[in-house]
Amino acid sequence: MPWQNNNDGGPWGGNDAGSGEGGSGSGGGSGGPPKNPWGDKPRRPPGPRGSGNRDFDDIIRRGQEKLRSQFGNGGSGGSRPPSGGFEMPANSVALIGGALVAAWVVLTSFYRVDAQEAAIVQRFGAHVETTGPGLHFKLPWPIDSVIRRKVEEIRVIDIGASEGANENLMLTGDQNIINLAYAVRWKIKDPELFLYQLVEPEQTVREVAESAMRAEISRASLNDALGPQRAQIADQVRERMQELLDSYRAGIDVRGVDIKQADPPAAVDEAFKDVSAAQQDAQQYLNKSRTYAQQLLATAQGAAAAFDAVYAQYRLAPEVTRKRMYLETMEQVLSKVDKTVIDTGNVQTYLPLPEVRRRAAAAPPAQQ
Repeated sequence: MPWQNNNDGGPWGGNDAGSGEGGSGSGGGSGGPPKNPWGDKPRRPPGPRGSGNRDFDDIIRRGQEKLRSQFGNGGSGGSRPPSGGFEMPANSVALIGGALVAAWVVLTSFYRVDAQEAAIVQRFGAHVETTGPGLHFKLPWPIDSVIRRKVEEIRVIDIGASEGANENLMLTGDQNIINLAYAVRWKIKDPELFLYQLVEPEQTVREVAESAMRAEISRASLNDALGPQRAQIADQVRERMQELLDSYRAGIDVRGVDIKQADPPAAVDEAFKDVSAAQQDAQQYLNKSRTYAQQLLATAQGAAAAFDAVYAQYRLAPEVTRKRMYLETMEQVLSKVDKTVIDTGNVQTYLPLPEVRRRAAAAPPAQQ
C-alpha cells in the first residue's frame, strides 16, 4: 500500500486508545485527541442536557406575557406584563359587559306596532299574546320574538280572464258556458288564526273563491249571469266564502266580491252578440207597442169619461141637451164648408163674405 497505518485510528491519526498508553502515534500528535482534516468540531456551551427545550418555553412565556399586557391579566393572578404595556382594569371589563347587556335588553325588549298592524308575541315559538298599535314591552330576544301583520289593509285577489290571459270558463245552470273575471277583497280578522292555521293564505282565499263562484254559477242561467243577477250572485259568493273560511278557522274577513267581466266564450262571442242584438230589437218593439196601447187606452178612457158627463146632463134636461148637441154638431160641420142661408118669406140673396175674402187674398197684386 502507498501508505502505512501504524495505528487503528484511520489515515489521519490514532484513536483515543493509542493516546491513552502514552505513545506518540504516527499522526505526530502531542498526546491530545486526534484532529480531523476539516478542523475541530464546534463545541456546545456547557450546561445540563435539554437546555434547548427551556429556550423554547421562554419564548412561549414571553408571548403569553405580551398578550396579557394587551388585554389585561383577566384576574388570573399571573405575572404582570412587561413595563411599557397597557393593562385594562378589571372593573372596566365589567362596565363594558354591563353596558352591552343593557343595550341588548333595551333594544330587544321594546317594540312598536303601527296603526294598521297587530303584533303576535311568541316565547320560544309558542304564542303568548296579541297586541295592538303602540309601544309594548317583551322579554329580550331570543326568548320572545314578534311577528307583525297588517290587519287593516284590504287585499285584492284578481281571478279569471284578463287581457292576454286564458279564459276562466264556467258551466251555468242551463248547460251554457260563460267566461268570468272577478276580484275578491279581504283582510285579516284574527291575526293569531291567520298565522297558525293557514300555510298559504292568499292561495287558500283564491281556491275558496273559485269553488264558491262555480257553485253559484251552476245554479244560475246564462242570461242571469250575464246581467240581471250579477250583483246577487256576487253577494252569495261572498257569503259562501265567509262560511268556508270560518269553518277552516282562517281568521279572514271577506269584504266583497266584484264581477268585472261576464261574457260568452270567445269562440261563440259573435253569435252571442247577434242574439243579444236581436233580443234588444225585440224588446224595443215590445216597448213601442206597449206605449201605443197605453196611449189608445188613455184616449178611450177620456172619451168615455166625456160621454158619461154629457149623459149625466142629458138625464137632467133631455130636450135642452138634445138641442145643444144638435147645434154644436152642426156648427162643427158647417164651419168647414161654403153655405147659403135662405129664409122663408121675402128671399134675399146671401152675400158670401168669407168667399170674397179668400178670393181677394188669392188674387195677385195689381201692377203699377
